[in-house]
Amino acid sequence: MRSVLSPSLMVECAGEAVQTPPIRDLQQNPNFPINVFLMRVHLPVEEAFMPPIELKVMDNREFGYKPVVGQASVRSLKHYMCEPSAEGHTPRLPPPGMGQSLLMPLSLPQEEEEECVDWWSKFYAATGDLAKSGAYLQTGLDSLKVYNCELEAVAEFQALQDFCQTFRLYRGRVREEASDDPLVVGEFKGLFQIYPLPEDPTSPLPPRQFQELPESQPQKCLVRVYIIRAFNLPPKDRNGLCDPYVRVTLGKKKLGDRDQYLPNTLEPVFGRMFELPCVIPLEKDLQISLFDYDLILPDQKIGSTSIDLENRLLSHFRANCGLPQSYCISGPCQWRDQLLPTQLLESVARMRGLALPEFSTEGDRATFLGRTFLLAELESKATPHRHLGPPRERLALHLLRTCGLVPEHLETRTLYHSIQPGIDQGKLQMWVDIFPEGFGPPGPAFNITPRKPKRYELRCIIWNTQDVDLRDISITGQRMSDVYVKGWLDGLEEDRQRTDVHYRSLGGEGNFNWRFVFPFEFLPMEQQYLWSLDETVLKVPPKLIIQVWDNDKFSADDFLGVLEIRLLSIPLPARRPRDCTLKMLQDESDSRSHKRTSLFKQRVARGWWPCTVQEEGKQRLSGKMELTLEMLTDQEAEERPAGRGREEPNMNPTLHPPVKADFPKPQQA
Repeated sequence: MRSVLSPSLMVECAGEAVQTPPIRDLQQNPNFPINVFLMRVHLPVEEAFMPPIELKVMDNREFGYKPVVGQASVRSLKHYMCEPSAEGHTPRLPPPGMGQSLLMPLSLPQEEEEECVDWWSKFYAATGDLAKSGAYLQTGLDSLKVYNCELEAVAEFQALQDFCQTFRLYRGRVREEASDDPLVVGEFKGLFQIYPLPEDPTSPLPPRQFQELPESQPQKCLVRVYIIRAFNLPPKDRNGLCDPYVRVTLGKKKLGDRDQYLPNTLEPVFGRMFELPCVIPLEKDLQISLFDYDLILPDQKIGSTSIDLENRLLSHFRANCGLPQSYCISGPCQWRDQLLPTQLLESVARMRGLALPEFSTEGDRATFLGRTFLLAELESKATPHRHLGPPRERLALHLLRTCGLVPEHLETRTLYHSIQPGIDQGKLQMWVDIFPEGFGPPGPAFNITPRKPKRYELRCIIWNTQDVDLRDISITGQRMSDVYVKGWLDGLEEDRQRTDVHYRSLGGEGNFNWRFVFPFEFLPMEQQYLWSLDETVLKVPPKLIIQVWDNDKFSADDFLGVLEIRLLSIPLPARRPRDCTLKMLQDESDSRSHKRTSLFKQRVARGWWPCTVQEEGKQRLSGKMELTLEMLTDQEAEERPAGRGREEPNMNPTLHPPVKADFPKPQQA
C-alpha cells in the first residue's frame, strides 16, 4: 500500500455528488483549496427516510489512477438541519441593570494580598479547599471554573465541533464507528448544513452558509499545556502506589523529564507548564501521558488522553484561550490573551454578523445590539481592586462574557490505556492555551509551580514543671518522681529531644532551663508543614508534642502527662501556675473556650500550660509546665543563633543550670 499524497473528497447524497479539487501535498497542507460546496438534493420530509451522506476519499495518482483510500457514511441527518439564516450564536444578554461581575465585595490591603495570594489560591478557592486558599475570596480577584469532565463533554460547547466535525474514515466496507476499530485509516474534518430552498424557482435564494471562514492555510501556533494534578491513579508498585511523571507529545516533539517523577503517590500534584510551537492542522493531536518511573524495569504507561487542537482553535466558542472574569493588567490574574477584550468583541460580532459595539469616549458606556450598558452597573456589587485595567476593556469583557464563550477553566480528563480500552485509569486536571502566531505574542504564562515551603525554626525552652504526678516512693516512704521532659513536632519523631533529669522531686516540681530547637519546612499559604517518609512528602498542620516522664533505672519509664499544642491555634498561656487549668485546652469551637492565637503571628509566648493524662476516657490534669515558645524564620535563626539544651551557642537567651535541691543521683546497680 502506498501512502496517500494527493487526496480528494467525493460527497454523495440522494443520487447527487460533488467532488473537491485534490489536495496538492498532504504533508505540507492537509486542507482543501476550496472549502465550501453547495449541493441541491431532493430529500424526504421525514428524517427517518432520508438517505445517508456518503463520503469517499480518493488518492489522485499517476496515469489517472484514483483508488478509494477511505470512506464513511453519515446516517443521521437531523443534526445538520437548520433554518436558512440560522448561523452563529446569539449573545445571551443580561437583563437591564443586572450586574455580571463575580467580584467579591471585600478587598485586602496590597501587602497582605501579595503575601497570601497566588494561582494556587485561586485553584483551591474554586475546588472548595478554603483552608489552602487563604484570603483569596476576600481579594475580589477572578474565580476559576472547574469542569469535572473534558471540555469537549460540556454540553453547551457542542463537543467543540460546531465549526468542523470529525468523521472517521474506514478502509473497505463502511462499518459502524468504534474507537478501537482496526479499519480506521484516517479522518475527514468538515460540516454539513441542510436547509430548504424555496419551491418557487424565481424566489431569491436564502443566504449562503459558512460566510466567515478562517484562512485554509496551516497556522503556526504556540501551545501552552498546564498540567495541574492527577488523582485516582491505579497502583503500579508493590507498595500499592506509583511514581508518576508527565510526558507531552505533539507531532514529533516530546517534553517531560522522567527524573521529575513524584514518588509514592496516587494523587500527584504536578504544577507544570509545557510550551510547544506547532503548525495546525499538521500537528493537531496533543497527547498527554502519565508514566510510572521504575529504576530497573522499563517505565510502565499509566494512561493517556488526546486533545484535538484544531477543533479548539476553530470553534466559535473560542476554546483556544478561556475568558477570565475581569480585565487585569497585573497580579495573579493578568490578561494572557493576544487580543484585547475590545478586539475580541469586534471579532465575535463580525463572525456572527452583528453590529459592532459603540463605546463612549470615557469607555464606561457601550451600545451593543440596540442596548446600552454601563460599567458602573455591571460592577456595582464589587469594590474594584488595584489590578483592573481601563474601563473600556473591562466593559468589553463583560459583554464578551454574555456571548457563551469558553471561560477561564480547568478541565478534568479521563486517562485510558490501549491494553484496557474504555477502562478509567485515573483523572488528570489541566487546561490548554493556543496562540496563533499571526495575532502577535501572547501575554505572560500563569505561574503554576507548586508552592515551595519556607524554613522555620521553633524554639521551646522548658523552664519548670509543677504539680506533676508522683509515681515512686523514696527510702523514707515519701512519694516522688525523677522528672524529665521530651518533645518533638508531630511527624518528625526522629528529631525527638529531651531534657536532663530532675531527681527526687517530692512536690511534682522540676527545674530544667533547657532548650529544644526544631527546624522544619512550612507552607504559610496552606498552613501545613512538610515531613518525609522515605521519598514520600507528607503535609500536616504543625503540632508540638511535649511529654513529661518519670525516669526509672530498673524498669520502663513512667508516663506522667502530655501537652499537644497546634502552632496555628495555641491557647494563650497562664501567667501563674494557679491559673493553669484544663479549661485552657477546651475545643476552640466552644464559645466558652480559652483565647487562642497563631504562633506564626504572635511569634513568642511564655507562661504555664497544663499537661494531661487519659483516665477512664476522660482527661485529667496531671501537671503544669512553664514554657517559652518562639517561632523564627530561617534568616532570623541565623541572626540570633541558639544551641540545644544548654550547648553553645548558649544565647538568645542564655540558659544557666537551675538551682535544685542537693539530692544525690541514684547509682546504677
